[in-house]
Amino acid sequence: MFADLTPLRTSVDYRRLWVGNTVSWTGQAMTALAVSLQVYDITGSSFAVGLVGLFTLVPLVVFGLYGGAVADTLDRRKVGLYSAAGLCALSFVLAAAALAGFHRVWLLYGVVALQAVCGALNGPARSSMIPRLLPPEQLPAANALNSITMTTGTTLGPMLGGVLVGLWGYQSAYVIDAVAFTAALYAMWRLPPMRPEAEKQPDGGTGAGGRRRRASVMDGLRFLATRPNLRMTFFTDLCAMVFAHPRALFPAVAVVWYGGDAKTAGLLAAAPAVGALLGGVFSGWQGRIRRHGLAIVLSVAAWGTAIAVFGLTRNLWLGVFFLALAGCSDMISMVFRNTMLQAATPDAMRGRLQGVFIVVVAGGPRLGDFLAGTVGQAVSPRVAIVGGGVVCVVAVGLLVTRWRAFLRYDARDPQA
Repeated sequence: MFADLTPLRTSVDYRRLWVGNTVSWTGQAMTALAVSLQVYDITGSSFAVGLVGLFTLVPLVVFGLYGGAVADTLDRRKVGLYSAAGLCALSFVLAAAALAGFHRVWLLYGVVALQAVCGALNGPARSSMIPRLLPPEQLPAANALNSITMTTGTTLGPMLGGVLVGLWGYQSAYVIDAVAFTAALYAMWRLPPMRPEAEKQPDGGTGAGGRRRRASVMDGLRFLATRPNLRMTFFTDLCAMVFAHPRALFPAVAVVWYGGDAKTAGLLAAAPAVGALLGGVFSGWQGRIRRHGLAIVLSVAAWGTAIAVFGLTRNLWLGVFFLALAGCSDMISMVFRNTMLQAATPDAMRGRLQGVFIVVVAGGPRLGDFLAGTVGQAVSPRVAIVGGGVVCVVAVGLLVTRWRAFLRYDARDPQA
């Protein structure tokens, strides 16, 4: 039942990459909190803090697709190495500005935007390397381990960031983040060259004279348009993140439903991450599942159901339990969605499909925040949360009736 550690034991390169990503992801979460705190300290405005998310989202969406094309054209090791070096340098810029007493909001906005650009280039390159480092049967275990990396970072990073800022100021979090990136840089440095395989042409060749073509974003989108099972992995995730993502309502829910304060809202926000972390720790069974499409549908339906039931509760700890259950369901869905994306996509297209994945993962929750906040303000938080969970389940059911082959997807014979 525990997480399958086989990928860490069998591949030295994957082990270095995983350790480096775990350390650097925690550092990035520390910096994200420190930037938000610093913006609020300078401006005293929650709106100004909210703009940090906007300055992050736009580059992620724009460069997420472009970063995938870059990863399908150039040596993925070099793309990952240079983009990680850029993230490291930007953390040093934040630290130097804080040490010098240069507190300007425009600098913070500019740095987080550039960090988003580097992250959009780094993510597709790093994710598309994993199928080259491990055999297909180890991909579910590897993606479960990667989920532990993300949930550990998003859980521990903000806590450590808050402690460091409180004790030694913003510069301490920024410096530690920059130093933590050396682990990711070392892991990338030790990888072998990893140029993408040549893209097959309609005539069966690889381009004029055998030369590798420059990867096109539009070619990646056209490829996705012909692969219904891969499209379903994105559609199902959007159902969960757009319709049933109540994060924006947690402050109001904490006060109105539970009579709490900011600490209560923080507990609600942390609950899904804790559930996802526990799901990753107890993920050993996932490697034995072959019907990945069915597993995704059930997981997303479980997410929507848990969110709807959370909307009906008025007991804090019962609400926290259902939010944790939703987070665990989302983690299971993510593991199988990522595995399908890696296994059913030819190597020449993996970077571009990972770029689309980043756009969906980054954009879906933010659209969900907007929708939940709008409905919660216009009607009530209860209607927004319960209704969103129900709509999520219904929407997934409608998708399955349209593309029933998704339920028959078998990992032993991956068909996109």
